[in-house]
Amino acid sequence: MKSIAISGSRRENVGKRDAKALRYEGRVPAVLYGGQNQVHFSVSAADLKGLVYTPDVQFVDLDVDGIKAHAVIQDLQFHPLTDLPLHVDFFELNESKPFVMEVPVKLTGVSPGVRSGGKLIQKLRKLRVKALPKDMPQYVEVSLDSLEVGKSVAIGDLNFDDFLITNNVDDTIVSVIMSRALKQAEQEAKK
Repeated sequence: MKSIAISGSRRENVGKRDAKALRYEGRVPAVLYGGQNQVHFSVSAADLKGLVYTPDVQFVDLDVDGIKAHAVIQDLQFHPLTDLPLHVDFFELNESKPFVMEVPVKLTGVSPGVRSGGKLIQKLRKLRVKALPKDMPQYVEVSLDSLEVGKSVAIGDLNFDDFLITNNVDDTIVSVIMSRALKQAEQEAKK
């Protein structure tokens, strides 16, 4: 999986007033969990753009005043009007412990049902995946090559060796339904 490097500086004071002053300077307050102890720090809002405003999932190589950590974003809070990041929680990864992360779905191939006039409906765009950090996929690939009209691909239809999808096995990822034009053509053919 891709990684992005971000450097930050430790925060001496933790509180509402200090966080507001950091945001005024163009920095975002952040916390690193999951390691030996919590680390409160701040990062530049410009450094977060490549990590936050993208559909891709990425690991983060943090450097906070000499403390290095391999992490992922666990929680992110945005301002309701400006949509700027207000606070970021990072989770430090342990190479021997599995963790859960939302990973995007990538559809591949062309459905025969769509070629014959059906309509493709994608119900899930991200899946919860549990894996070790080295086995975490960049995306979950779902093939459409055998998807006919009226058929669907559910979580239970997928099987992977390196990771586990923790969504409900009955959840539908993608399906092909009959379009209006196809229904109308079938009705006219019956007349």
